[in-house]
Amino acid sequence: MKNIKDTIIIGAGLSGLTVAWKLRQIPGHSFLLLEQSEKTGGAIWSHPENGYVAEGGPHGFLDNCPESRTLLAETGLDQECVKAPLAKFVRYVCMNGNLKLIPQTPTKILAAPLISPLQKLRVAADLWKKPLPGEPTVSEWVRYRFGQALLPYVDAVFTGTYAGDLERLVIDGVMPGVRQVEKEHGSVIRGLLKKMKAAGSKNKGKKKGLPAMTSFPQGMNRLAERLSQDLDTEKEILTACSVNAVSRENGYWQVETAQGNFTGRNLVLALPVNQALALLASLGDPPPQSKIAEARIVTIALGFGEGASLPPGFGYLTPEQEQRFCLGALFSSNMFPGRSPEGHILLEALVGGRRHPERLELDDETLIRESVRDLQGLLNLPGEPTYSRVLRPQSSIPQLEAGYPALLQWRNTLMQKEKGLYITGFGWEGIGLNDMIKTAFRVSEAIREGEQDSGEQDAAVKKVYF
Repeated sequence: MKNIKDTIIIGAGLSGLTVAWKLRQIPGHSFLLLEQSEKTGGAIWSHPENGYVAEGGPHGFLDNCPESRTLLAETGLDQECVKAPLAKFVRYVCMNGNLKLIPQTPTKILAAPLISPLQKLRVAADLWKKPLPGEPTVSEWVRYRFGQALLPYVDAVFTGTYAGDLERLVIDGVMPGVRQVEKEHGSVIRGLLKKMKAAGSKNKGKKKGLPAMTSFPQGMNRLAERLSQDLDTEKEILTACSVNAVSRENGYWQVETAQGNFTGRNLVLALPVNQALALLASLGDPPPQSKIAEARIVTIALGFGEGASLPPGFGYLTPEQEQRFCLGALFSSNMFPGRSPEGHILLEALVGGRRHPERLELDDETLIRESVRDLQGLLNLPGEPTYSRVLRPQSSIPQLEAGYPALLQWRNTLMQKEKGLYITGFGWEGIGLNDMIKTAFRVSEAIREGEQDSGEQDAAVKKVYF
């Protein structure tokens, strides 16, 4: 057989681009990256216009992931990136119609008047609670372990990450590390204290501190652009190339596309969960569910001129109980320099999500009007915006709801069964940019070593930052 690639990668989002970047470092390793759209980067979408730089996708990533730091160093982007340290940039939660400052360290959170002293005692009851059986939703689990008072703040966290509904997201899907701590130690607080003590001994003498949000002067597009720029068009990457089917024949992977058929020894599906499931339907045992729920949001970028001002910090999030139009807003011109013209500010409101998909059907004029009305009730934004733009991303956010842990286990079993098959991408092991980069590193290393990817992780406890 002629023109057999060592690896075929389907999907040129961040996962696929990172796998390709790492495979290029293997001497003599041939690969082909296939992307259905004309652009690379997947959910990453920066929008520069009239001196403003808005994001239709992710706004950045924290610099606390070793794999992400390595990728920046290898690409030279560590010399270009801009950072907004969490230690300097606070965040807020909208409670009772006002913005309430949220500290970013556990000791400050305990000292802050976010909940009453009696409610803080209820949080401590976690020490005597047995692990909750089954597959509880986030709201069920938080209510059981820590009490009702924390739910609005937890709601804000998952609004900011998944645009999700904590009545449907499952704790085993969104916080597997914390769930594992609960099962191993019988108490989340007790388990985390033990982990902190062990980490303190291990990292004794090392500098501690909060991470920083990382982006680039002209937006997150720069990351996808850099990862793509050295790829040989046609030999290493094909865009506008939709994949119709995949199969395994005579020990090789066959990929049927709109631009012809391709053969590879390894196949990497670097796709969002539902796109991957559609291609995997013909392989082996059927998945426990054919698709998972998704959420979409629209970003309303708003510029204001003289007289307008923003509180210090990143932005705010709104729990559902507040019944506001916007899920929250990012204070973009606070975070990174150059996001708005001199003398102007830029903020980006988020609308829709899992709970309010009906708002996605509103026209641009209505979205702008209702967002401005909502924001002006919380912030110093006199008059009409000098700039407005509704960004409607094509990408949706996978929701890790009931059945997701079983689906992840099915994927892991399939990868062990089908030689040369690697499944990664948006939603398989989280939705953050760091999640995707970390998993892409693991996949590329497995390919380098000629091993199957078990998909099993140590379920590290992720710190929560508002």
